[in-house]
Amino acid sequence: MSEDTNKEEQSKKKKKGREKKGMKTAYAEMSFLEHLEELRWHIIRSALAVMVFAVIAFIMKDFIFDTVILNPRTPEFWTNRMFARLAEIVGTDALRINEVPLELISIKIADQFMTHIMVSIIAGFIIAAPVVFYEFWRFIKPALYDTEKKYASGAVFFTSVLFLVGILFGYFLIVPLSIHFLGSYNVSGDVTNQINLRSYIGSVTSISLAAGVVFLLPIFSFFLSKVGILTPQFMRTYRKHSYVVMLLLSAIITPPDIFSQIMVFVPLFFLYEVSILISKRVVKKREKELNEI
Repeated sequence: MSEDTNKEEQSKKKKKGREKKGMKTAYAEMSFLEHLEELRWHIIRSALAVMVFAVIAFIMKDFIFDTVILNPRTPEFWTNRMFARLAEIVGTDALRINEVPLELISIKIADQFMTHIMVSIIAGFIIAAPVVFYEFWRFIKPALYDTEKKYASGAVFFTSVLFLVGILFGYFLIVPLSIHFLGSYNVSGDVTNQINLRSYIGSVTSISLAAGVVFLLPIFSFFLSKVGILTPQFMRTYRKHSYVVMLLLSAIITPPDIFSQIMVFVPLFFLYEVSILISKRVVKKREKELNEI
């Protein structure tokens, strides 16, 4: 009788633990095809949001290209002007970037039109990013426990903010530095750089989007730690390796001066350290919840 009583008590504890976490049984009982159908509608709504903003971006061609996309290559761009002022204060011309506008060419008859469409779609995705993140959150939310939902409250807001801040960081700092380095680099004085429009825009967009993804490192750290894939011990173990990669990346895309390298390295360093703290907190919380069940 005592063994049966113990088993019954353990069963009740597990049941209470599940009830406490509030798992949505209806969601768990959905078939694979029903999950796919649910995901399909989230993707459709996300795609519609992207297309609406893409159409708006397509119409606002002059602003998107002249003010946003093509501006970092000119001396009038905000970052280039700030580096010029800093060069005057410090007394070195090494900090001056993009003093001569980068000349661009288009070599195919349909290039400019296709580039217009491509840039509009990318701009639509960036502007609609909060909607896309919200739809993704709505899809995975029913599968979470109540405690996990509470713990992950504000996920859409913080994900959107970090992604957009990362894009701004990449656009205002990494992009002009990369244009200056790559646009002026040559292997011989006999070779003239003739930069294709699509190559230039591909670099600007890929760098900005990559920076946006990198700034999501704390979010990735949270979810990967939540499912047990990532641990703070792992991130601490490879901390020095990560720093070396960050420093190499900073050195490659910046002019040959330590100040510019530090400007790129510091945000990456900060994000990595914050990710370690987030992972530590998530692992500690998960272990506590497992002990309570």
